Amino acid sequence: MLNWGSGANNPKFKQRRQNLVDKLRKKGIQDERVLSAINVVPRHVFVDTALQDRAYQDSALPIGKKQTISQPYTVARQTELLEVMPGEKVLEIGTGSGYQAAILCELGAEVYTVERHKKLYEKARSTLRELSYSVRAKLGDGSKGWSAYAPYDAIVVTAGAPVVPDDLVAQLNVNGRLVVPVGDERRQEMVRIIKIRENEYEEEHYSDFKFVPLIGEQGWKE
Repeated sequence: MLNWGSGANNPKFKQRRQNLVDKLRKKGIQDERVLSAINVVPRHVFVDTALQDRAYQDSALPIGKKQTISQPYTVARQTELLEVMPGEKVLEIGTGSGYQAAILCELGAEVYTVERHKKLYEKARSTLRELSYSVRAKLGDGSKGWSAYAPYDAIVVTAGAPVVPDDLVAQLNVNGRLVVPVGDERRQEMVRIIKIRENEYEEEHYSDFKFVPLIGEQGWKE
């Protein structure tokens, strides 16, 4: 899937990716498909050149506009909770650098993604295109989802919300999964909503994380 002519296959990063995968496995990530995707996607391409030597550390990094590329463990854990299968339609809220979208593509998902910052939106689209990932992207308020292509088999929110956005729940397919960090602006709990059938949902709660805030009509106010 990757366009290796893009410089993504710089050999000095190959072992660093494997070391990162080993670290994530030790930290409890069990889905080998997720780990394989992380071992393939060149995270260093999604950050500024000055930060590339830190790309395979298990830490968040700045990408501009007060946003970050999430810590690899966080990406892996959210993706693991999504339980994405090949061919499923997945909506990502908060494109950011485009890294999470690339991971979802490697899992065989049909990916839709929404970003509110024009500069990040344009840069992510360019990076994903350079790496030959096919993603449908939109500039707008992600807290409201993307109803034009609903329903989705899975939705992942990569920013912290004050509550679970109703519009995102409404855009789930039956058996669909919504993974969203919910809490205050300092700390959020990872929540997974599973749509059992029409108007019936199951809610699960996982560990605490720290995300940038989800800004929008159904998120935090700017």
